[in-house]
Amino acid sequence: MLTALAFIFTIGLLVTVHEYGHFQVARWCGVKVLKFSVGFGKPLWSKKFGVDQTEFVIAAIPLGGYVKMLGEDQFAQDETFVSHDMARALNRQSVGKRMAIVLAGPLANLLLAIMLYWVLFMMGVVGLKPIVGNIVENSPAAAASIRAGDVIQKVNNKDVATWQDVRWLLLQESLKSKQVEIRVVNTKNEMHAYQIDVSTLDYDDAKLDILEKLGLTIYRPEMPAVIGEIVKNSPAQIAGLKPNDLILAINQNKVNNWEFFVQEIQQHPNVNVDILVQRDAEEIRFSVKPDSVVENDQTIGRIGAAFKIDQSQLDQFLVTSHYSVAGALGKAIEKTWDTAVFSLKMLGNMLVGQVSWKGMSGPVTIASYAGQSANMGIKVFIGFLALISISIGVLNLLPIPILDGGHFMYYMVEFFTKKPVSEAVMNVGQKIGFILLGGIMVLALYNDINRLTTG
Repeated sequence: MLTALAFIFTIGLLVTVHEYGHFQVARWCGVKVLKFSVGFGKPLWSKKFGVDQTEFVIAAIPLGGYVKMLGEDQFAQDETFVSHDMARALNRQSVGKRMAIVLAGPLANLLLAIMLYWVLFMMGVVGLKPIVGNIVENSPAAAASIRAGDVIQKVNNKDVATWQDVRWLLLQESLKSKQVEIRVVNTKNEMHAYQIDVSTLDYDDAKLDILEKLGLTIYRPEMPAVIGEIVKNSPAQIAGLKPNDLILAINQNKVNNWEFFVQEIQQHPNVNVDILVQRDAEEIRFSVKPDSVVENDQTIGRIGAAFKIDQSQLDQFLVTSHYSVAGALGKAIEKTWDTAVFSLKMLGNMLVGQVSWKGMSGPVTIASYAGQSANMGIKVFIGFLALISISIGVLNLLPIPILDGGHFMYYMVEFFTKKPVSEAVMNVGQKIGFILLGGIMVLALYNDINRLTTG
């Protein structure tokens, strides 16, 4: 239910903002708007408003929308024309006004992303300090001589404050060159610069974690194996484990930290394990049978217990970035621009065959991530909305005839040739546009189904 609601809210908001951009700029340019529809297909609700009696519609299929304007078809006489409306038809406007109207939708999505990131940065962004954990043997990080305990300061001379910054910059910079410079401060407070080879990254991998592929791990402080929350009706609760129990041993093996305990549980799906705990001053032994779950294509055990967080210890490894109103706005614009440019670069690499089309996602994947991000909290969901809004804005700017970018392309031709594109050319372009967009949609749905069936 959360996934369905989050998906409907996401698509509804982003489509409404996109179409409102067209609608509002059309009105500013004096064009009469006949219909404003969120969704396609059978109308679920409709009502006319305003002096122009514009019909506002919510339709059954929430995968898009449209704004119908007077005189939108420049080669046909619109039946809704009346003499005093002639000047308000879209096809009677200057090419500059028509360009502004067609660009308004994608730009509205990009402005929404800026606003969402602005709010997010003013709220404060919490992340893990980029302290390097154990380096994977025979990995690019190991070859570069990066060591555990190093704190990453810069990626190609760009400052980083969190692991999220590191991930993002490594992705960006890996598209530019085969070597990326990482500057660190080691445990002796010495500054070092390392060149890490990123040429082996496989962008076709749908589960690409750039840190993992480069051999970098996040430093995890040793947490005592004290149980915090327990899931209702989980194996842990059924066995009798309680919050604040200190795990002493599992299957006669001494437990020094929570991570070791989790690894042992994961290795015993559907197999009884013997757990010794300390509760107050008493030692108690339990037999627990972990559930069997599939995670990252592997079957592991899980008992439904979380560790008890020592917040004071955890705070040492967290950093919160706060920004002023002006600073947050600047950061939001920068983030939106970087994400849009990165999306275009990835699309370009797909076209030339450097990156597989497996990365293309459709409505099923969007719905899945909408539910996951909503479940993780308001900040994560805001970031997700901003990312999808940028994606919609960038997609609609592509020069595909039936998209906004295609119409803008026609208007650019008209601007330079001083005459509109012929009806024959537009008809051919429309057919090509439908084929291209249809192909993209089929590919995206195929990738969605493939992800569902393969986990």
